[in-house]
Order: sequence, then C-alpha cells, then structure tokens
Amino acid sequence: MVEEKKKLKFAFYWAASCGGCEIAVLDIDEKILDVVQIADIVFWPVAMDIKYKDVENMPDKYIDVCFFNGAIRTEEQEHMAKLLRQKSKILIAYGACSHLGGIPGLANLANKQEVFEKAYIETFSTNNPNKVLPKTRVRVPEGELRLPEFYDTVKTLDQTVEVDYYVPGCPPAVERTLFALEAIAKGELPPKGSVLAPLKSVCDECPRKKGEKKIARVYRPYEITPDPERCLLEQGIICMGPATRGGCGARCLKANMPCTGCGGPCPNAPEQGAAMISALASILGVENEKETYTEVEKLIEQIKDPIGTFYMYSLPASIINRRVMRK
Repeated sequence: MVEEKKKLKFAFYWAASCGGCEIAVLDIDEKILDVVQIADIVFWPVAMDIKYKDVENMPDKYIDVCFFNGAIRTEEQEHMAKLLRQKSKILIAYGACSHLGGIPGLANLANKQEVFEKAYIETFSTNNPNKVLPKTRVRVPEGELRLPEFYDTVKTLDQTVEVDYYVPGCPPAVERTLFALEAIAKGELPPKGSVLAPLKSVCDECPRKKGEKKIARVYRPYEITPDPERCLLEQGIICMGPATRGGCGARCLKANMPCTGCGGPCPNAPEQGAAMISALASILGVENEKETYTEVEKLIEQIKDPIGTFYMYSLPASIINRRVMRK
C-alpha cells in the first residue's frame, strides 16, 4: 500500500500593502487546484476566520511556508512578522512591499506626525476643526480601545525578521507565483536568500527596438504619445527597465507604459535608484560641451519627482532609506 504524501501547511498574511498581492495569489486561476492538492492553508486572514491566539497556539515551525506581503508600518505588523517567523519553516517576502518597502515606503519622506497632520488635518476634504489625531488608547464606557502604534519609519520584512526567499513584483506576475509554488512542491528551492526571478533585466525581456540612447528632453508619460515599437527611454520617457530585475515578461512595456521598477534591483546592483540614475546620466544628450553642466541641469529639472521616479518601490531598502529626521 502506497502511503499518501503528507500535505504541506501554507499561510498568507497581508501587512502594509494595497491588497493586490492577495489577488495575485488567485491570479494563477485553475492552478490553485494544484495548490490545494499539495497544501492545506492554515492561516489566511483575508479569506479565513482566524484569530491571533490560533496562530500563537501553533507549535513553532508548524507552518511549512508563509507568504508574507506588505511592509512593516505598525506595531501589529511587526508582531505578526515575528510571530509568523517563529511559526514558519520558510518565510517568503511576497511582492514589492515586503521585498523592498514598496509604495508605502515613500512615507519615509515624512514622519508619523507629518503623515497624521496631512491625512487628518490638512487635506481639503477633511473636516476636523478640533484637530483630533488617532491615539493608541482611548477610554469609552465599555472599556479601553487600543490601536497599534504607528511607526515613523516603514521597514521591509527582512529589516524586521530573517527572510528565506523573495518573490518580486507589484503584484508578482503569475509566472513568479507559479515558479515559487512549483519549486516548493518539488523541493527544488534555490539557496536561501534567493530572489525567485531570472537574473536578467526588464530591458532584456522588452521586445521594443533599441538604438542609440541619447535624449534631449525628459517627458512624463501623459505628455507624449510614444511610438509603440521603439524603446521608451530613447523617446525621453524614463523607464526603469535597465535597473529592474525581469521575470514579468515586460508587461508594462508591451502595454506602451514604462517600467516603474516593481521588480527591484538587478542582481549585483548596490541599489536600484542609483543604478537607474547612473544609466540615465549616460544618455542625457548634450550638444555643446562648454555648456554641459547647464544643459544637464536643465534636463534633470524636467524630472519632477526624483524620489518617486527612481525609488518608487525601493526607498526603505535603499542606501538613503528615509529622510533624516532632525529633532
């Protein structure tokens, strides 16, 4: 009699993110049935009624693989990251927010006080004459209500706990999710610390025609109707493809939109933003060498949001990390 293979135990968790990674798990369509064949999902708050105490009562390393999406922004998310690390044999940073900090990480340009003032006081549509801000504790007739502490700094998952693998993307492409699931099912995961994506860049996957890259003007995507056949960077549209790890099939480029960098830095790059700035510097067209500095400065001024452009997903994971907060 053949002994039935024991099912794996999977967990999914959603921290500081938009929720797109939760949907990406389901984007594998009928392949989800293959997942059900090899694994039982023991923790998935977005789809299951489960409490913290249920996870706390699990034996250590009870979960075989935990897919953790979202950055660490609050006390609750930090607690869950540490708890799920304790309960999981393999912890995967799933998606750009857990991998790099993601778009929530752009909040590192401010601190908690500035974020709260903007969200609850300064916005035009906010009616808050008493300037009330959220508090971690408040007394009501029924007892004390408590909210998690909101941190000044957004962190990546691996700035909080040890991470075994990374699945990049915002959200991860179907191919990346399937690759991870198949590697887990077959017991063929690469060495710990690996990014489960190809070594090539998005540029290497892009089908657009590439020629000499020299630009005299920088355009924002809405300012120009690009040629769908030519490299967007050569047309003056900043495309993060040269500095971004592939594995997405260059989907954005095929839809006539530039890569914004959600795959994270290419292998061996110290950081994504610096790599892209270096690539861009090499193609800025300057006609008069005597006016090099002035001309380059004018081109740079056309980049309206440098941090949001070059560090859209990777600010917390970058060398600069955040704005320096002076007391």
